[in-house]
Amino acid sequence: MTHVGFIGLGSQGAPMARRIIDAGYPTTLWARRSTTLAPFADTPAKRAASPVELAADCDLVCVCVVDDADVEHVVLGEHGVLAGLRKGGVIAVHSTVHPDTCRRLAEQARTHGVEVIDAPVSGGGPAAEAGRLLVMVGGQNPTFAFCRPVFETFGDPVVHVGPLGSGQTAKLLNNVLFTAHLAAAADTLALGNELGLDAGRLAEVLGHGSGASFALGRVAAAGGTLTALAGRAGPLLRKDVRLLAQLVGRVESATLTAADDALGRMEHPR
Repeated sequence: MTHVGFIGLGSQGAPMARRIIDAGYPTTLWARRSTTLAPFADTPAKRAASPVELAADCDLVCVCVVDDADVEHVVLGEHGVLAGLRKGGVIAVHSTVHPDTCRRLAEQARTHGVEVIDAPVSGGGPAAEAGRLLVMVGGQNPTFAFCRPVFETFGDPVVHVGPLGSGQTAKLLNNVLFTAHLAAAADTLALGNELGLDAGRLAEVLGHGSGASFALGRVAAAGGTLTALAGRAGPLLRKDVRLLAQLVGRVESATLTAADDALGRMEHPR
């Protein structure tokens, strides 16, 4: 059976790792802070002292850290995954990063006989706990086939989007569209207020109509504006909007314009 390593035990990564463990896969964990490992004391998962030690045990290493710099550090660092993973191993990048980051990792990994696959996820901790994360995968078909049973422990659906980097592109588009929807939802509730409608009741109506969206629900739960979302979601959404803007360059995009409006509303509430 595939031996899985998991790095990045945050609010989303921790339930993903537990799903893998509960499915019976031999699993090794590593975290910078020992307190992050405490919730896994009741599991058979092994604990490693470093990413390189973790990788020496594993066939597949799943990386679910915050950003590009973190991914490159745990994979390529002096005591990183690539220094320990044996030939034929696979690194799965679940973090949301620039597609070129995955391609650079893949170039270096191939010199070690290791494959890289990008598999960012969407849905958050509750979806991970329920095994219902959306997993968007970019990579070669044989690598995807090898990883898919593990991904299906926490993901449904698991979608192979295309070659390496495609999963990241799909995830960035998803997050930018969500950000644009936030702007549209907040603006619509503000228009309703100008027209004398209660924001909560209007949100209830829209939530049952053709204008319903996941973003509308988040804005309504936050009181009708984006202020409450700014501290929690703002930095990550800003990162993803920036990454997609880099990908498309000077292309005009109504979606990116609306996403920028949402970020502006978070910084300067109206």
